[in-house]
Amino acid sequence: MKSSVAQSSPSASELHRLAYEMRISDLKMTYRAGMGHIGGDMSSMDILTVLYFSILNVNPNNPSDPNRDRFILSKGHCAGALYTVLAYAGFFPKDDLATYMQPLALLNGHPDRTKVPGIETNTGPLGHGLPVGVGAALGAQRRNAAWRTFVLVGDGELQEGSNWEAAMTASQYRLANLTVIIDRNRFQQGDAVSSTVEVDPLAEKWSSFGWHVLEVDGHDYGALQEALSSDGPRPPRPKCVVAHTHKGKGVSFMEDRAEWHHRVPSAQELELAVNELTEKRSQNESRLS
Repeated sequence: MKSSVAQSSPSASELHRLAYEMRISDLKMTYRAGMGHIGGDMSSMDILTVLYFSILNVNPNNPSDPNRDRFILSKGHCAGALYTVLAYAGFFPKDDLATYMQPLALLNGHPDRTKVPGIETNTGPLGHGLPVGVGAALGAQRRNAAWRTFVLVGDGELQEGSNWEAAMTASQYRLANLTVIIDRNRFQQGDAVSSTVEVDPLAEKWSSFGWHVLEVDGHDYGALQEALSSDGPRPPRPKCVVAHTHKGKGVSFMEDRAEWHHRVPSAQELELAVNELTEKRSQNESRLS
C-alpha cells in the first residue's frame, strides 16, 4: 500500500535526502523554540520518513478520510519530528514550523489531534499509544476495513505495563492489521535504558506474546520499507518491528548520548550540526548519482 503523499515509492537516495533535509529543519525549529527532544527526533526521523513517503495510505488534502491508515506516535515527546514530516508531506505549510512551542501555537510540545491535521490521537503520557492503536485495529477488523494501524513506541517506553496488556490483547484478536515499531535507540531521559529498567530480549518477548517479529536497522530505508510493507504473505497476527537506531542520528556529537534526550543546541552547536547534516546529505547524493 503506497502513500498518497507520493505517487510512486521513492528510492533510498530520495528518502535519505528528504530525511536529512527534515533533520536540519527539525534542529532549527528546536533551536528557535528553546525546547524539544532532539535526540529522539533524530533517531525516529528515518522511520517516519519511510512511513509517510513510502508506506502509509494517507491524504494531506483529506486527513480525516475514513479509509486512511492510522499512525500513532506513542512517544509523543518527539512531536517535533512528526510535525516536520507532516509539514513536508503537505498536511500544513512548512512556515508553520516556526511557531513550534510558541505561546498558544497549534504545534505544542505533544501532538494534539484537535489542533494539527494528520494527528490521530493526543499522546504524551508514555504507554498510551499502543492501547489506542489496538482499539483502532480492532475496530477496522470488526468493520472488515482495509486500513492499517501503525504505532511508534520508544524502547524506554516499554517499561510501562500498559504496553504489554495491549500486546496480549492484540495477539488474542489476531490483529494482523496492526504494526508496532520500536525506536530501539537504547537511551531514555537521563540514562541508558539498560541502566534504568532493562527491556531486552525484545524480539523474544514480543514473539512470546504471539507477535510476528522482525529486527531491522532503523536507518536502512530499504530494510524499513520491506519490514513495513503489506506486500507478500505474512502470518495472521500483529507485527512488531524492532528498529535499531541511534539517539541523535546524523550529528556526531549527539549520537548515543543520553543528554541529548531533551537538550537544545547552542547557536554554535546548531551551526556545526547543520553543516554536518548538509555534508552527509551531499555525500549520499554524490555517491548514488
